Amino acid sequence: MSELADHLAEMTGFRDRDILDVTLVNALRDLLRPVSVAIHRVVGDVGRQHWTTRARLGETDAVATADPVWADTDLLPGLDQFPARVQAMEGETSVVTLPGSLCLSIFPVRTDREVVGVMEIESHHPLKDEEVRMVGSILRIYRNVQGLLDYSERDTLTGLLNRKTFDEGFLKATSAPPALPASTAAAASPEDRRHERSTHRHWLGVIDIDHFKSVNDNYGHLIGDEVLLLLSRLMRSSFRFHDRLYRFGGEEFVVLMRCASEEDAGHALERMRGNTQSYPFPQVGTITISIGFTEVKQGDTPSAAFERADKAVYFAKAHGRNQVQSHADLVARGLLEDGSKTGDVELF
Repeated sequence: MSELADHLAEMTGFRDRDILDVTLVNALRDLLRPVSVAIHRVVGDVGRQHWTTRARLGETDAVATADPVWADTDLLPGLDQFPARVQAMEGETSVVTLPGSLCLSIFPVRTDREVVGVMEIESHHPLKDEEVRMVGSILRIYRNVQGLLDYSERDTLTGLLNRKTFDEGFLKATSAPPALPASTAAAASPEDRRHERSTHRHWLGVIDIDHFKSVNDNYGHLIGDEVLLLLSRLMRSSFRFHDRLYRFGGEEFVVLMRCASEEDAGHALERMRGNTQSYPFPQVGTITISIGFTEVKQGDTPSAAFERADKAVYFAKAHGRNQVQSHADLVARGLLEDGSKTGDVELF
């Protein structure tokens, strides 16, 4: 009992989701002594969903392994490749017999809103009833901790990440070493690894709703909030699952993404701009957005990268709105200087 309490205290003592997943599999390995324990999550859009491994520990592993946050979704196993996992997500715990007389117990992993993945425990014998109940209890505690993290890290209106999580998320994402997914890393050639390193470039985009003050003035703040909520849903459908989406407050949003080139980053942001312009917002009609973006440079601070992207947004608003502008491109064309202002223009 004291060992269980120690593991629960450790698991609830962190405020980092990656570490939380690692402590979860660590606790279950120490308590159950299985062959392996792993937590897998479903990522991607409906119809193109894949499995990503959040943490996995074998009985002799010193540290947990996982797929990288920025893994290419198409390289991850497809949802239908593991029907037993899908079955567990749709119901309760399921047990699968593996070759060599091993048993695989699969538990659904839930958040407050939905089932997001599974916990797999591979063992020599089926888990006892009390062990199954213990795993279920630990997963409920895990769910509660995830809910507390959501409450502290996410914007209450849109569900996007909030401003106070940006600096830590920025530094964590941009300082992480490039890596291939765990499922393909072993077979990767040196050329594949060099390509992975060459495409490890991050981009920061700042999104601002055009004339949002007039929406609140003309239709009221309830309709204004609905516009913000709908825009956040457009962001989720326009960007990839691993792109980090933030609401900074008011009508200002931020996206941190990884793309191979400025052209690719521009296309992604242009897709968001186009999706917004073509969406029929109830009562309001057409809403447009202005976007500025910049590449995250080596040694960048979160504030420095944000300032460059924000200057590009300011330029977009001062020159017609409803457009995407690259800070580097504006500087190269002599339209913007680092540290300069674009002028005293009424933007809102």
